[in-house]
Parts: sequence; structure tokens; C-alpha cells
Amino acid sequence: MKITGFRARLYEFEMERRLGDANLPEGTSMATGMLVFIDTDERISGVAIGGGPVGTIHRLVNDLLVGEDPRGVKGLWQKMNDAAFKGGNRGEIGTAISTIDVALWDLKARLNDEPLWKTLGASTNRVRAYASGLDLALDNSELTSFYTRMAQQGIQGGKLKVGVDLESDEHRLGLMRDALATSGKRPELMIDSNEYWSPKQAIRHITHLEKTFDITWAEEPARRWDVRGLRQVSQSINAAVATGENLDLLPEFTPLLVNGAADIINLGQGSGGITGMLQIADLAYAFDRPVTLMNCPGNFMAPVAACLPNHIGMEVVDAGRDVCFTVDNDIKDGWIVLGDSPGNGIEVDEQKLAVVEVEQYSPGTKVGSWGRRAGAGMYEVPSD
Repeated sequence: MKITGFRARLYEFEMERRLGDANLPEGTSMATGMLVFIDTDERISGVAIGGGPVGTIHRLVNDLLVGEDPRGVKGLWQKMNDAAFKGGNRGEIGTAISTIDVALWDLKARLNDEPLWKTLGASTNRVRAYASGLDLALDNSELTSFYTRMAQQGIQGGKLKVGVDLESDEHRLGLMRDALATSGKRPELMIDSNEYWSPKQAIRHITHLEKTFDITWAEEPARRWDVRGLRQVSQSINAAVATGENLDLLPEFTPLLVNGAADIINLGQGSGGITGMLQIADLAYAFDRPVTLMNCPGNFMAPVAACLPNHIGMEVVDAGRDVCFTVDNDIKDGWIVLGDSPGNGIEVDEQKLAVVEVEQYSPGTKVGSWGRRAGAGMYEVPSD
């Protein structure tokens, strides 16, 4: 069993609704995707939905992985990171390594003829979910509709995008709470300002909201690496401070935990792929801190959450991003229930892919995420 190469297929599409946060309040409905396949000499391939420059993925696979046994995933992860050592394994090369790692874990599970959650050692196929509209671009009616629909699936937790207008944030937080209450369960309220605030701005905004609402956590209330600022926020509000989904590697999480700057660690695929997330989750476990998993198309990373003993909730966006594939999972009574299909459950629909596949992304299409908005961390700029 040897790796023979890879394939990357790009696609772009229009989502079912606009997504936006404090850095892009107007939102966007256009999105991009990339399917990466790691091929073997036994005609079994692993697949990931990820990112990174195709040329970088090509060099990593062809120079380092071709001819290797794909089942040694952790060793191959280390080999790629060691090769990136001098120039640094962050940014685009880190994203490429993460995507390859996810595809390798899928391949390993397919070779085992078992679902990925079993390959990773999970004893359950259930993952607790919370709803996240990425909703700053939604009007009040659309906001209510989204969280009501999530509540109908038994989800009691919701995360609201905030940060641009305190009065609007307060009103919309009430709308989300009331919609989630239709689940028949006690609503769990989270907010996410996407690093738009300074620590002092965060404290002022959050303490005002906490006069009315019981907030479970405040996500990215300051810059991801601002240990002193995040700790200051954590010590000044009742809610937990959650952060980390935009960090790249294990060492970047250590000072947050050592210095009490993060109460909850957000895990993202970009932090070293599955192998990297497992390392970071173990670090958080050593500090008795819970972790959450960020959103992804079709919730295809839920098998990772299933194997983490300190996982408390996976973000579910449900914006129609699974346009050319299916994933073997369903949401039932507030939980993502994973099926028994081998691998991560992704099955590509070639007919649907043909409709959205492109050779390169269209100019102006936002790839991955958007930039930081003017005034962030300094002064408040109202949205139009």
C-alpha cells in the first residue's frame, strides 16, 4: 500500500443565505470549496474538503508522501511539518498540511473499512451541536427563522455574531433566545465578535449584555494571540472566553492556557488538521479546559469531536455548502449522529460537482474568509 499522488478539484457556488460577521457586516453569499484526494496504488483514495495553494499541496505530496504507506498518518504529518520548519509551517503551507492530513485520516479509515470516528477511537457516534448563523447579514426575520429551524432539530444552543452595534446586538440576542426556546429546552447563548473589539471594548459590550442575558461564552473578544487582553476580558465578565480556531499550531495555544487567557478552546481544521487538533485537545484536557469544534461543510469533521472527552459542542451553520457531496450524518434531538460509512462519510456527487467545478476561482470571490474591517480594535464604525 503506497501513496501514488493527489488530485485537487476547485468549485464555487452561491450559498442558501448570506454569511457575515463584524468584519463583513453586509455578508456574502458566494463561496468556494476544494476537494483534495490522496490516491494509492490499490485504487482507494482519501478525501478532504479543505484549502491551501494547489501548488503547495503538489510539492508536499510529490516530494514527501509519494511511495509512503498512508496508514502512518501521524508520522507523515510530522514529516510534512519538519520539511516546513525553516520557512515556518503557518499560513498557506500550514493550511495545505492540514488538508492533506484530513484526507490521510479519511484514507486510513477507508482502508480499515470503518467510519472515521471508530478509527479515531470514539466510543460514541453522537456529537453535541450548537447553531451558528454567521448571521450579522441576516435581517431580524431571517435570524428568527434560522434559529427556529435549528430549534426544531432539538438544538438549544446558538451563537450570535456581534460587535458592530450594541443596541442591535441586544435586540437580536433576545430574538435568538426566544427562537431557541421553541426547542423546549433552556437556551444556551453564545456571542462571537471575531476579534473586532479591543479588550476594553469587549468588557464594556459584554457586561452590558450580561445585565439581561446569561451568556455561556464570548468568542474571540480580543485578538487571538493577545494573552493579556483575553485574560483581562475573562476576569471581567461572567461568560467564558473562547478562542483559538484561527491559531495554527499547538505552541500557540500553550500561553493562552498557562496564563488563564482561554476558558474554552475552539478547534479548527486549519490548526494542523486532525492530527493537530488531537494534540491541542489533549493540551486543553491537561488544563481541564473544554474544547469546541468550528463549523465545516456538511459537518464532516464531527468524527473528530466524537473522540474528544472534553468536547462540549460543534458549530452547525447549515448554509447549503454541501453542494456537490453528501456526508453520512444527521442531526437528531440536538446531536450530530454519525453513520457507519467507511471514512469521514463524504461521497462526492460527480453530476453536481460538474455544475460548480472551476479551473480557478473567479476574481473577487472571497476564498477562505474575509479580512479585518476598518476601525477594528480602535474605534467603532457603524454598518451601512
